[in-house]
Amino acid sequence: MNKLNISIIGVPTDYGQTRRGVDMGPSAIRYAGVVERLEAIGHVVHDQGDIRVSQKEEGTIVDKQLLNLEEVIDVSTSLANRVNEAIEQKAFPLVLGGDHSIAIGTLAGLGEHYKNLGVIWFDAHADLNTPETTPSGNIHGMPLAVSIGLGHERLVKIRNDVPKIKPENVIIIGARSVDPGERDLISQQGIKVYTMHEVDRLGMTRVMEDALAYLRERNVDGLHLSLDLDGLDPLYTPGVGTPVPGGITYRESHLAMEMLQESGMLTSAEFVEVNPILDEKNRTADVAVALMGSLLGETLV
Repeated sequence: MNKLNISIIGVPTDYGQTRRGVDMGPSAIRYAGVVERLEAIGHVVHDQGDIRVSQKEEGTIVDKQLLNLEEVIDVSTSLANRVNEAIEQKAFPLVLGGDHSIAIGTLAGLGEHYKNLGVIWFDAHADLNTPETTPSGNIHGMPLAVSIGLGHERLVKIRNDVPKIKPENVIIIGARSVDPGERDLISQQGIKVYTMHEVDRLGMTRVMEDALAYLRERNVDGLHLSLDLDGLDPLYTPGVGTPVPGGITYRESHLAMEMLQESGMLTSAEFVEVNPILDEKNRTADVAVALMGSLLGETLV
């Protein structure tokens, strides 16, 4: 495989939800040896450290629908700028979360460089809620909606005022907890979803073959992976804030990463929702690092 110039960007934030601890995710992933593992594959790794996240006793609430809006905007804007800089420096952005609201910033930073970006969203949830449909007000359930141009205006307009991705270029894999408003939006926007029913029925090999073929037919000019560790079954990743039983197995997830690597299409990635407070001996961070290894070319022989 091609050796990459990887730029690691940590985002120690928990403002997208209400369970404390996920802000320590980047540190846990580093402790699990991500830099050493990627360097052992042969990549050049530049750990850019963490973006600055302000610490506040209480976050802002907007109309009781959006929790910590100002804080999420600040974090997302900073991250978008850092991702933009990484792309300008010809680096592969590898973003470490933090909760899944960070995808707003990641995709905003990528959006100026790709006119037809494909996105694989590896998650138990669709993350397609809006202020009108959210049952919780947690912005970590909204990043995909924001990135296709739906949601609070200030979130949608981070860095520029156009949608960062096209809904028809999004593929959600592993979904098994989808809210009613999200189901409506999936149908309206033509978003492709492989629920756990499809993963079980077709198998991960077929799912990934079909997904990658679909994106090739769409002529995407880049491919971003947004991987929430709760996409896996909590048997393997206990340290996540919103675990949903019946998820993707450890081996299936590695197969998906290996097939993404073999496709030659991948241009950026983020791994989110590692919560050390809820974890067992850093197991979830260890899984995240192992998946990064498979995604970026680690082989057995």
